[in-house]
Amino acid sequence: MHANEMLVRNFRKAQGIVPVIKQIDTLAAEFPAKTNYLYMTYHGTENDITPETEKSVAVLGSGVYRIGSSVEFDWCGVNAIQTAAKNGYKTIFINYNPETVSTDYDESDRLYFEELSFERVMDIMDFENPTGVILSTGGQIPNNLATRLGDENVPILGTSPESIDMAENRHKFSSIMDELGIDQPRWKELTTIEAIFEFVAEVGYPVLIRPSYVLSGAAMNVVSNDYELKEFLKLAVIVSPDYPIVVSEFVQGAKELELDAVAQNGEIVDFAISEHVEFAGVHSGDATMYYPPQKVYIETAKRIEQIGDKIAKRYNISGPFNIQFLAKDNSLRVIECNLRASRSFPFVSKVSGHNLIEKAAKVLLGVPVERGGFEAMLHLNVVGVKASQFSFTRLAGADPVLSVDMSSTGEVGCIADTAPEALLKSMLSVGYKIPNKNILISGGPITSKVELLEPTRMLVEAGYTIYATKGTHMFLT
Repeated sequence: MHANEMLVRNFRKAQGIVPVIKQIDTLAAEFPAKTNYLYMTYHGTENDITPETEKSVAVLGSGVYRIGSSVEFDWCGVNAIQTAAKNGYKTIFINYNPETVSTDYDESDRLYFEELSFERVMDIMDFENPTGVILSTGGQIPNNLATRLGDENVPILGTSPESIDMAENRHKFSSIMDELGIDQPRWKELTTIEAIFEFVAEVGYPVLIRPSYVLSGAAMNVVSNDYELKEFLKLAVIVSPDYPIVVSEFVQGAKELELDAVAQNGEIVDFAISEHVEFAGVHSGDATMYYPPQKVYIETAKRIEQIGDKIAKRYNISGPFNIQFLAKDNSLRVIECNLRASRSFPFVSKVSGHNLIEKAAKVLLGVPVERGGFEAMLHLNVVGVKASQFSFTRLAGADPVLSVDMSSTGEVGCIADTAPEALLKSMLSVGYKIPNKNILISGGPITSKVELLEPTRMLVEAGYTIYATKGTHMFLT
């Protein structure tokens, strides 16, 4: 019999096969244990607890720590649960990583050490029947459950599952950006090798390739010529209508900017704009980031807010969201929009002193919230820099060149009175060392060589010996 998950689930429940909730025994059975550490099992006959009768909020955590989802989302989840508790709610947290703060015994009234799968979350919902459920602070895993939980009438707080789907689905998102008159990099979802080469001929190299099904875990790649494209397509096992490949225009020399914001019924109540140090093309989780932005025109910042306003209204956003922008030659293009907290929320919240997740949680709970925005950014008297920590030196054969796939294993946030001081602090904090005597420079394209001219002169005056690759040597000479 071919059956989907819901059919099997409904059949199981109809047969009375349901898991029971047990408390983790922290006293090794010497005394009766009364804890808020809970788990579900079919190996039992009765529940150790009764359903929560007071108004309650369940928050879904971020799961295991791994590249792409780590302590940043745990910080967001913990702040959401603390805000709910302060506002009179009983709190339920679902997560399965003992390394997190969210799984500390004193953070929530009930803590379920359980996997964040649809099946298990629904079992907990059936038992607890919470007043509301917060998905938007746990990263991508809870977000991926939004549509299915919504279909089962789970009381999701904030932005609707339909809106989340319209932002996550590339086709729906792209058509909405066109409808709103918001620029985006050109892209196509293609199903034949011939069509891929035709589109590349139209937009020109480099392009960003995202296959549906690949070997060896290669997810996204930037390719710069026909040879690289052919080699990359060899990795893709199949290119067909069932396994399409998304090809996007890749804008070189563009600055990447991010908007982290909180909206209420489609209106932004507070936001922060941060600026990447590296050119666009480095994953936002790997990029070095300034807050407040240091080299962004006021006009550009205002246009970012205006685009954020349009998107918030169109999706009727309530809660946290993040938009990534490409900026080049005073033009702005939207890369993507996530209707959830992003990994930069803790950073901008701590530097600014305005806790955006606390505000987002208040919006979700219907608690009055203080508005903020440009004023907070303009009057900030410190500069923050977030720098990423990498493990390349510990991994034999690792490629230390950053790309569109995230590879950092941690991050450092530093503040200082000036941008150069904050940047230097952050670089030293993640393990870079100031060289003692010799420096090798490989200048890259002519624009980079020109920008390196004055810093190189300063290094020579400071007593350093400069070595250079052939082209850079000729230019410096």
